[in-house]
Amino acid sequence: MSIRVELTYDMGKALGTSSFDVESATTVSEVVEETRKRFPGGGDQFAILTKVAAVAVNGVLVKHKQGMKTKLSDGDRVGFVKAAAGG
Repeated sequence: MSIRVELTYDMGKALGTSSFDVESATTVSEVVEETRKRFPGGGDQFAILTKVAAVAVNGVLVKHKQGMKTKLSDGDRVGFVKAAAGG
């Protein structure tokens, strides 16, 4: 099973890539943990960057699904998204 993880600009800048694939995750929680592991320094930078990001599966925020327990299927996209405002 392959899940595409799409990062915010700031997260991508820190990791040197805007996205990557995770092969073994079955829930959003597992994807988040796998993403945290990729950050240097034990995930401190990850914690800072995710304070301003929400998580979405195929464009739908997980808070509208089953939260971090949301089940994933092959080909799903898990995105870290930042709120945007403007006028």
